[in-house]
Amino acid sequence: MEKPLPLRKIIHVDMDAFYASVEQMDNPELKGKPLAVGGSEKRGVVSAASYEARKFGVRSAMSGYLAKKNCPDIIFVRPRFDRYKEISYKIRQIFLDYTDLVEPLSLDEAYLDVTENKKGNPSATMIATEIRKRILDEVGLTASAGISINKFIAKIASDYNKPNGQKTVEPNEIIEFLENLEVRKFYGVGKVTTQRMYQLGIFTGYDLKQKTLEFLTEHFGKSGGFYYNVVRGIHFSAVKPNRIPKSVGAERTFSDNLSSEVFMLERLESIANELERRLKKSKIAGKTITLKIKYSDFKLQTRSKTLDYFIADKSLILETAKELLYQEKLQNSVRLLGISLANLNTEKEKKEVVAQKTVSVQLKFDF
Repeated sequence: MEKPLPLRKIIHVDMDAFYASVEQMDNPELKGKPLAVGGSEKRGVVSAASYEARKFGVRSAMSGYLAKKNCPDIIFVRPRFDRYKEISYKIRQIFLDYTDLVEPLSLDEAYLDVTENKKGNPSATMIATEIRKRILDEVGLTASAGISINKFIAKIASDYNKPNGQKTVEPNEIIEFLENLEVRKFYGVGKVTTQRMYQLGIFTGYDLKQKTLEFLTEHFGKSGGFYYNVVRGIHFSAVKPNRIPKSVGAERTFSDNLSSEVFMLERLESIANELERRLKKSKIAGKTITLKIKYSDFKLQTRSKTLDYFIADKSLILETAKELLYQEKLQNSVRLLGISLANLNTEKEKKEVVAQKTVSVQLKFDF
């Protein structure tokens, strides 16, 4: 007998160009202008771009140099993370008026499980509309939302009517919605995986659905099982109010490219200090250290080592980071270095039994 999908009411709220929108709100002179938070005309990386800048192809993680090239009139502003955290906290309090099941993904987005909510409202769509209105009225910013029966579909849906919009994918619409969706829009399918899927003749959810579990596992490893299930609307991950991080890291982009390993070691010591501070604040330790290196040609390289014991001390972190730095010859001058710690002592072993067959969908569910 086919197992029905677990019918939860999940909302994914995503703030619209959050950092840039906060800057435009606080400084009216920036409203309507192409804006980049972070980076500079010569160096650094864009953390966020206003919608006016996005029209010129400016995106987060783009170099400031390329952002300026694409949009000559762009305005760069320094990020103010304390201010973003302050605004994020206000938004979080609005969420908590509706449910305690709030899982923040970052400062600007979160999942809410409103299956049973504090307002006694049976419509997740109406709750999302009300939340977005309150954010606008009480905070002064716009947000978009996606509503469906699980986190995966809600996350995709929140992108549909951005900015300042929302989309509900009801249970009886899920299969058609996913079959018609381009695979590049599937949450968890990045650029590299998208190209691999294209090479295998997979362009839409429908194409993906035609592939067997064995085929997808052969070509995508463990992720193959994930793709096999989500295209059928199967995603059992619950909204976790106390979301446990998988890694903790710190990194620095330099004003001038570094070619001397002596200077790099000085920077690594500073990064290790910051990482230790973050670890102690969260009371976390880990076993796997990863050194991130971004070269002057923007090529990215990572080097990792897993220890037999948990560490959080900066001296041990730095010692391993140095070892990784000297592991092989650098390919070019370096513009960014980062250290992260994974395989944390907060991680819990979880084995979720996921049905690997097509499921029927219950239709009578008020969204």
